[in-house]
Amino acid sequence: MKRPHEIVNPPHAERALLVAHARRDGREWERSLDELALLAGTAGARVLGRMVQKRGTVHPATFIGKGKVEEVRVEAESRKADVVIFNDDLSPPQVRNLEKALTCKVVDRSELILAIFAQRARSREARLQVELAQLSYMMPRLTGMWKHLERQAGGIGTRGPGETQLETDRRLVRERIAHLKRELESVERERETQRSRRRREFRAALVGYTNAGKSTLFNAITRSQVFVENLLFATLDATTRQMVSPKRQVALITDTVGFIHKLPHHLVASFKSTLTETLEADLLLHVVDVADPDHERHMEVVDLVLEELLPSPRPRILVFNKIDLLDEEAVAGLKARYPECMTISARTGAGLDTLRAHVWSLAAERSHRAKVAS
Repeated sequence: MKRPHEIVNPPHAERALLVAHARRDGREWERSLDELALLAGTAGARVLGRMVQKRGTVHPATFIGKGKVEEVRVEAESRKADVVIFNDDLSPPQVRNLEKALTCKVVDRSELILAIFAQRARSREARLQVELAQLSYMMPRLTGMWKHLERQAGGIGTRGPGETQLETDRRLVRERIAHLKRELESVERERETQRSRRRREFRAALVGYTNAGKSTLFNAITRSQVFVENLLFATLDATTRQMVSPKRQVALITDTVGFIHKLPHHLVASFKSTLTETLEADLLLHVVDVADPDHERHMEVVDLVLEELLPSPRPRILVFNKIDLLDEEAVAGLKARYPECMTISARTGAGLDTLRAHVWSLAAERSHRAKVAS
């Protein structure tokens, strides 16, 4: 089994210390921290170390206990960390209290994922969606930024300069959010025009956990050259290409943004237009990296996100990718456990002809039903 891909960071990368809260026994937090380290590396940080707080409940003021806060402070100072990254979402007061106690920048999981999306957004639509998600995340966190000014003025009939600044910031953020939503509505109208032309064709969408190999598979079966890199969230924009059979049977294949554990809700909401390609697909190809030891948990995460997004169930096929990294016994075990699955290697091409033939057969069935209905 492979270990998570190690990312080589530039010398000027931020130095990060990772902190997790383990709510129950078991080693799930280790795999979760492996993923957080990969996220941090994707964002451009160099991970210095990891620390875990093992307790049943979180501390309301600092998320971790006071003793652990002191341990993190000492470790961050000794390692000269620039940022401490928490594996869970923090409330605005918790961030402020932690930054005061640790005397360095504090980032939670959602903020880290938003930063990665901001770095990797290339198209106009993706940039609009990411900025909307960031501002939606920032809005409740504006409160308290100007607390140090509130006591400088006040009284009956007046407002302190801190309150004035806070209200100004809120108004500017609200106005920018409204502007971004209008821009995205315009982009969505353009996308709807494109989708209306495609509804005559059979459409399949590649879905799955981030870095499962969806884009590599997309390139292999459509003979495209979309961007592929061994990083989380290498693909943010939905890309659609034709897959044409020797008999000129056409199926449209869409590569979509990957999912991840604890995907920020602001991102799901902002990327709704992109995810519409998934919502309207005739078939979902759930791509799974079976070489990842945590692939079963990844499958559960994707299922939960799809349940949240889809108004009704869609035909779905499990596509187990990277079988070239498994032995024959492991592949046979997968087929026995999931009889309807397809086993492939997007890198070597194993199983791709079978996958193409299956999609084309489903496309032909849909075309036949449409002719009969008309």
